[in-house]
Amino acid sequence: MLPLSLYIHIPWCIQKCPYCDFNSHKSPDVLPEIHYVETLLNDLDHDLNLFPARPIHSIFIGGGTPSLLSEHAYAHLFEGLHQRLNFEADIEITLEANPGSVEQTRFHGYRKLGINRLSIGIQSFNSEHLKALGRVHDDEEAHRAIISARAAGFDNINLDLMHGLPNQSLEAGLTDLKTALSYEPEHLSWYQLTLEPNTIFYKKPPMLPSDEACDDLEQAGHRYLADHHYKKYEISAFCKANKPSQHNLNYWQFGDYYGIGAGAHGKLSSLDLTHIHRTQKPRQPKDYMNPNKAFMSSKKRVTAADLIFEFMLNATRLEQAIPYMLFTERTGLALTALMPLLKQAEQQGFLTLNQHDWRITPFGRRFTNDLQSLFLP
Repeated sequence: MLPLSLYIHIPWCIQKCPYCDFNSHKSPDVLPEIHYVETLLNDLDHDLNLFPARPIHSIFIGGGTPSLLSEHAYAHLFEGLHQRLNFEADIEITLEANPGSVEQTRFHGYRKLGINRLSIGIQSFNSEHLKALGRVHDDEEAHRAIISARAAGFDNINLDLMHGLPNQSLEAGLTDLKTALSYEPEHLSWYQLTLEPNTIFYKKPPMLPSDEACDDLEQAGHRYLADHHYKKYEISAFCKANKPSQHNLNYWQFGDYYGIGAGAHGKLSSLDLTHIHRTQKPRQPKDYMNPNKAFMSSKKRVTAADLIFEFMLNATRLEQAIPYMLFTERTGLALTALMPLLKQAEQQGFLTLNQHDWRITPFGRRFTNDLQSLFLP
């Protein structure tokens, strides 16, 4: 059976960051915590009626800023989840947190509830760069958040770190990276700032380093990470041995996942893989929590042609070798539907094809978008 995960979206932030294109909204003075949690559970019930559950492989609580919700709200949520779902014994449960000082006091409570992985949105340890990014925390709070997470018992931590920031030099970018690794996180998401549509930065672009400067920083950072035994296993994800994000791996390997919460997306398959659907929930929190509106804003069956593209869009993010049979196991399609396209990609130098698997080449990684476009329907 395909691995099955659960994504839970918490849509509120203290303020919207100018670079952020996620479905996040300024939080009200008083969060409707219990109302939202009850809606999440009702949303899950609706999905379970359409797509019966298998054991849950991983849970990821993202946002927005999930750490705005209290221990009491999450206790109510997890009580409801345990009543409805069968958790695998070694389930990975991740919660995203921002380094605001108020939220750090909740880390102990989150850990006691069974949340066993914390993803902290550091972005930078440089106070000026944090201001430029519109972050509500400062550099001291960034340090305290990591220390607090360890003190709360978290032994699996991801740090989110950005590079290519406004007026960031190569030295400053490497200093951020070295500072992050001084805390020996199990996982690091290190990615370049991009200007996404529908963001403040897209409408009013800041002065960013040149492409050449960003490339120099990225190459130097990759060497530093490798020298310190962090393995790159995905485009912008690095981990210590045996510490990749199980939830994200399930995405990239085209597993299934429920998506509950305002704006959440899901991918769910029938047991025989004859039906694979993409789901989406209403984006606005007020619409999502409105009992007179449907939970499902979109439920679309994925066509065979789209399945090829969607599978490759995810799998080409990974550095590891991809077994040919994973395509059949995750899409229900014959391998003959994919092989001509894989051979075309090999001829262009994007991939190497082996007896049982394929792997992206350094050239293919450099031009990942061009590689992925070969599989467009």
